[in-house]
Parts: sequence; C-alpha cells; structure tokens
Amino acid sequence: MTQDPLVIFTPSGKRGRFPVGTPVLTAARQLGVDLDSVCGGRGICSKCQVAPSYGDFPKHGVTVHEGALSDWNAVEDRYDRVRGLKPGRRLGCQATVQGDIVIDVPPESQVHRQVVRKAASTRPITMDPATRLVMVEVQEPDMHEPSGDFERLAAALKEQWQIEGVTAPLSVLQKLQPALRKGNWQVSVALHQPAGQDGMRVLDIWPGLHEGGLYGLAIDLGSTTIAAHLCDLGDGRVLASSGLMNPQIRFGEDLMSRVSYAMMNPGGDAEMTRAVREAMATLAAEIAAEGGVDPALIFEVVVVCNPVMHHLLLGIDPVELGQAPFALATSGSVTLPAAELDLTSIAPTAQAYLLPCIAGHVGADAAAVALAEEPDRAEDLTLIVDVGTNAEILLGDTNGVLACSSPTGPAFEGAQISAGQRAAPGAIERVEIDPETKEPRFKVIGCDLWSTDPGFAEATGDTGVTGICGSGIIEAVAEMRMAGLLDPSGLIGRPEATGSPRCEAQGRTYAYLLHDATSAGGPRILVTQGDIRAIQLAKSALYAGARLLMDQRGVDKVDRVILAGAFGAHISPKHAMVLGMIPDAPLDKVTSAGNAAGHGARIALCNRAARSRIEQTVRKIHKVETAVEPRFQEHFVNANAIPHATDPFPELAKVAALPQVHFGASSGGGDGSGRRRRRRG
Repeated sequence: MTQDPLVIFTPSGKRGRFPVGTPVLTAARQLGVDLDSVCGGRGICSKCQVAPSYGDFPKHGVTVHEGALSDWNAVEDRYDRVRGLKPGRRLGCQATVQGDIVIDVPPESQVHRQVVRKAASTRPITMDPATRLVMVEVQEPDMHEPSGDFERLAAALKEQWQIEGVTAPLSVLQKLQPALRKGNWQVSVALHQPAGQDGMRVLDIWPGLHEGGLYGLAIDLGSTTIAAHLCDLGDGRVLASSGLMNPQIRFGEDLMSRVSYAMMNPGGDAEMTRAVREAMATLAAEIAAEGGVDPALIFEVVVVCNPVMHHLLLGIDPVELGQAPFALATSGSVTLPAAELDLTSIAPTAQAYLLPCIAGHVGADAAAVALAEEPDRAEDLTLIVDVGTNAEILLGDTNGVLACSSPTGPAFEGAQISAGQRAAPGAIERVEIDPETKEPRFKVIGCDLWSTDPGFAEATGDTGVTGICGSGIIEAVAEMRMAGLLDPSGLIGRPEATGSPRCEAQGRTYAYLLHDATSAGGPRILVTQGDIRAIQLAKSALYAGARLLMDQRGVDKVDRVILAGAFGAHISPKHAMVLGMIPDAPLDKVTSAGNAAGHGARIALCNRAARSRIEQTVRKIHKVETAVEPRFQEHFVNANAIPHATDPFPELAKVAALPQVHFGASSGGGDGSGRRRRRRG
C-alpha cells in the first residue's frame, strides 16, 4: 500500500504524513506548527507564506521532487500581482501536498516569533577603529603649479594628519571635485586602514564638516540565528541590536546536513549562499532603521561564524569541510569590499572583515570568543563552552589554549523535542519540580510570573503556553532527575515507582506531564522518553569534547567554567551540572559570558589592534579533532548517564542531592528498547 506523502516543517522539525491534496496550512495546524493565518485560508492576508525546498535531504531521509506541491494557482497569482510574493514563496492555504516535501516557515510567518537573545555586552572596548573620519583643508588649484585635486587631498592628509599612501575608488573620485568646491576647500573624508597595512583608502567624502557620523555592523552569523549590533565608530556605542533566523535552516538544521545538501544537490551551495546574504542585507537595513541611521553611513562590517557558515557566506563550496582532513579554503582573516557579499543595503564602499578560523571545525566565532574572553591570559585553567547547534570549546591558561568542536545537534535549541520550539513568547524557559509532591511550576518567555503565581493565566493570555525552548528542556530534565522522576540512566519511572500520576504511559515508556491546557483549547506539554534521549545525546557530545581537552592537558578538573553564546547565557549552571553538560566545578566558578562571539566581533570592529592580536593568537591555539580521537566515543558513552557514569561530581553534591532511583525493566519503568525480559523456567 502506498504511503501518504511525508511533510517536514523547518525550523520546528515537526513531521507527519498527509493525503495528497492536503493544504500546507492544514498540515501545519494538525502538527502544531507555528504558521500564521488571519483570513481563514482565503489567500488574502499572506500571513501563511512558506518556502518549499527541493532536492536530497539525507538528514530527513527524503528526496523532494519538483511537483511535490500543487501548481501555482489563480489566488497566488492574483496576490503576487497585487502585493508581491518573494521568489520561491507559496501561500500555505493554497499550496497542497502532492509528494514528500520539506517546508520552511520563515520568521515573518510565525505567530510566535523567536526572541533573538544575542544582546550586546556592556563591557568597555578601547576605540581604534579601522574606519575613521577626518577633516582637512586642501590647497586650491594653481595653474602655475598644476596637480590633481586628489593629489592635493593626499598632500593635505599627509601634512595635517600624517596619513600617507592614500587611495580612492572611482566612486569617490567622481564626488571629489564637487565636494571640495562646495566645502570651500574643506572636506571630511572617511578613511579605512586594514589591519597590518600601512596605506589608507578613502571610502567617502563630504563638503565641510560631516556631522552624520560613521557606523559599523558586528554580525554573529550562527547556524540557527544571525545577530547584529549597529555601532557608532566614533565612541563604540551600540545604537541597536537585532537578529533573525538563519534561512539556511530549511536546508538542514545542523552544519553537516547543509554540507550534505551541497554535496547532493548541484548548485546547493550557491542557493545557501544566496539565502544567507539576502538575510544579512535585510538585517542590515532593518537594524539601520531601528537605530535611526542612514544605511549609507555604515562603512564597516565584521562577521564571525563557524567554518561552514564562513565558506557559504564567501561563496565557497563547503564540501571539503564534510570529510577528513576537513580542509579550509583559507583559515586566515579575510578583508574584502562588503559589496562582494551582496550587502547592497549599506554604503557601496563599505569594507567587510571576517575573523580568522582556528581549524576546519573551529571557526571565526570561536576566535571571537577567544578575543573576548582571553583564555590565553588567564591564570586559572578556564573552560569556555560556546553552546549551540555546533558547540565550540576552549580550554586554556597562560600555558596555552586547546580547542575543539562537538556536534551537539539542535536539541538545545528546542528542535527534536516533542513540544520543543525556538525561544519565543509563550515558550517555557524555567522549570522547578517539587521533590516531595512532584508537581511542577514554570516561567514562560514574556512573563515574569511563575505558573503557580496569581495572575499567571491573565498575564499569558495573549501568548498562551506554547511549548518549551532549549533552556526550559534542560531545566525540566535536571529537575526531573533531582525530584526522583528520572534515574541516572535517563529512564522516566512509572507512576507507582515515582509517586506521581504525571508520569504517563506512552507505549513501553513513560512521559512526564509538565502542563495541560486542553480544557482551554491549548496543548499538553510533556517531557517524553524520546526528549530525554535527545538531550542525553546532545549533552554527552558536549561533555565528551570538554573531557577530551582535559585529557590533552592531563587534568581531571578545571578552575573555571564560562558558558558562552546566546543560549549559554540562559542556562542555569546548577541545572547544567546536574545534567552533566559541563565538568564538575564550584558553582560560583561557573559563569555566563553572554554572547561572547558577538562581543568579540564588536572588539574587532572597534579596535584594529585587536584584529592583529587575534590573528596571532589563533596560530597558537592547538586544535583537537574529536572526529578522529579514539577516546571521544568512550567519553561520550560514559557521559550518557545523568550526570555521569564514572566521573565524580563532588562540587555538585554540595548543592544538589540526586536520588538513587532505578527504573529498569524489573521496576516496570520500561527501558525504551522494546524488548521483554526472558522469564526463567
């Protein structure tokens, strides 16, 4: 019997089979996908726009052929003529399922849009930007001593500012003479000096005193989110911070899925390059509007990203990063005109700078973290964990720095979790479970009240409780372990064993009911055995990477742990340690650095010397390749236990008692294997 087509929605990862002819909007609603619609499916509001993807998707186990959705219809045609649809977009209420299909729900089509949490740090930065503004007085032309206006501008810069070796693009030469005459031979010029180079380039020129300022963008290009900070290059102030989802998610949630997409689909790398460049151009325009800045005054862009994002942004096929020896096309820093990255929404002469990569799987984002946190200058042995879809880990002190990456996958972002979602209003982000009553309480994004506080229902009336995000699932699993609902192997116990009716049977395993809003038409949010397994796999990869670096240093403990990244900033150190995400350490020595990669990008934007420093530093960092280290698998298996099968956690024991419960097959808890125990004769 032929199966119904499989429909997979990204970024949520929700999937299901639907009969041919099912509208995409109907499939989304039945799966609980966050797809907006206010017109009742009449093709009027355009809120349900989706982006179908075609080609081979090994991660999802499908190949999507042309014709997987119904043809463009009259309603979509009319809407496109009147209001316009972006290329590749379809209306979810009009397109119907015809075959296996992968469908991306863009941020603007989501009811509960993601809260991009990569806020700017307030730590001070020494200002010495590569682009600066100077005003000069230029000699008027003299027919007895003929010379060009640009040559006299260069002479004025040398005499008044000791700036030599000046060059200018054609666009500046075209503006030069009118600016000089209108300014009565006084002009302001924007000058750019790349790190390690003597000469300067004139990026723009204005008559008289230019009071509009010069601005730059520090961009953290992550595999899941893109965050940007708009900075004043005069004083370093952050005028606006904004972010959006990386549209490449529709090609694969993790990096290797995107490499596979490029391998399996001719032109797939160019497709992903185009998508991310368009998103960055859109973000640049939006953040300029938010900050009240003319985009034509943005002259600098600094980008930090992992190696796969680095290559795709530059238009380099990432295929070599998907196989040993994981060779980069270039590991050094890259300086180029921003126009070559299709950043057309900012100054046409703007310059872009990409920080150097450390190695094939440890990128410029890790270099930015090293720039911000300076582990090479620390007296304490410091472990820095940049938590994300692809975690990057640094361990070091003044004796040297080690680095590795660990493929944690998207579970920490709320993906692959039964009720998981991105960080958006209505998502559960904090969880507590009473160890006596086994009853939970929680907080959701957008509300300061706990679910047990008076007024919670009214305060969350607009958003409701919609799902659980990454920080919420981490706290939920850790709280379940501390409340005796979960044993060290990760098994959820049956109601009789745990003393809680919230432990519900699901086939041979159990799930814990966190929230039931069905009486009000809302969802039932459970933590399932599958959710526990997904978190165990993610945290085991993270811990194994850290242990591998500790092995290289010959140590069993570290002095300090720093949780970096937008997600890391929202993780409770206690819950992270209960879960076994990080090695045991005194809790007061476990801190958050917030978006350290973004702060490193801002340092590089505002300080030329910092660029030279990090270019030297990355050459001294020793990369450990987890993919070929034999002990990684051993550490990974041992780290599956919660918190760990063999490593002691004495510091954790001081602050959290973990019940010694076991819910194996003999206790009726189910082992999730689907096997029955053999009865003895």
